[in-house]
Amino acid sequence: MSAGATAAPSTPVRSQREVFGDTLAALAAERPEVLVLDGDLANSTRADIVAERRPGQFLEMGIAEQNLFGVAAGLATMGFTPFISTFACFAVARALDQVRVTIAQPHLGVKIAAGYSGILTGSTGKTHQMVDDLAIMRAMPGMTVFAPADDTEAEALLRVAADVSGPVYVRLARDAVRRVFEPPYAVPFGAPVVLREAPGTVLVSTGTQTARTLEAAEALAALGVEVGLVHVPVLKPLDVASLLAALRGRRLVVTVEEHTVMGGLGSAVAEILAEHGGPRLRRIGLEDTYGESGPNDALLERYGLSPARIVDRVRTWVEETDR
Repeated sequence: MSAGATAAPSTPVRSQREVFGDTLAALAAERPEVLVLDGDLANSTRADIVAERRPGQFLEMGIAEQNLFGVAAGLATMGFTPFISTFACFAVARALDQVRVTIAQPHLGVKIAAGYSGILTGSTGKTHQMVDDLAIMRAMPGMTVFAPADDTEAEALLRVAADVSGPVYVRLARDAVRRVFEPPYAVPFGAPVVLREAPGTVLVSTGTQTARTLEAAEALAALGVEVGLVHVPVLKPLDVASLLAALRGRRLVVTVEEHTVMGGLGSAVAEILAEHGGPRLRRIGLEDTYGESGPNDALLERYGLSPARIVDRVRTWVEETDR
């Protein structure tokens, strides 16, 4: 599937956490079975929007994540559609046993909205950075995994999550990024989205890193290096046939993710190419390391995820491939 990136947004760009609050408040108004359970972070995740607009469908669970997930599981067995509001580090690391045993194994319809994902978590610091969540959740049987690119896709995927049978992990970022998709937008469930067409080399990205990768692709084009770009909003279930079609005929594939290179998007693409054959693969992401505290731009530079760093690495790899 192809979709064009927007040059000038028709509406103000919102952060994904604002989208979470607005979308869940709207869903709660439409569907009485939708509940939002918060882990004492409502003013950060913007679940406070739900608390203000739909107080009867908002449950403050306090700083007790394991209990929060257990209550959500119980509510799911009673016909409710619970959305969990907390940081990715708490959802994946602190409450992992509850996610695995009380939610994933019985395949309950709990929707985990994991805010403040990746390394760009502002003043929360390195202890709150979560760079292996996609690897953990992608490996969990029965778990659906979403990573929206921008505000438009975040809204679409949150609405899709409400209707998915079983548990869903939605990776959300703290800060606003460049809009990639202009509304109205119907997310292609499971299928990758081709943002730029070009022969030879194709970049594959996911989540909000796609906005930065798009900027890198545009900068490469200005330097005379044309590359394609494929965005993967649904890491699981991944439409293997569609992804292979998007990569077919290329000489080089480069995955880019704000996540460790092990177990996430890069690993998913490597697995597919190993099983089905395809072009050479390079991966950009965190290299077996935790993040550090620091400003967003400095962190992106340090870990090779800024548009400029992507450009440098891709140019080098394209030159090597073309020799």
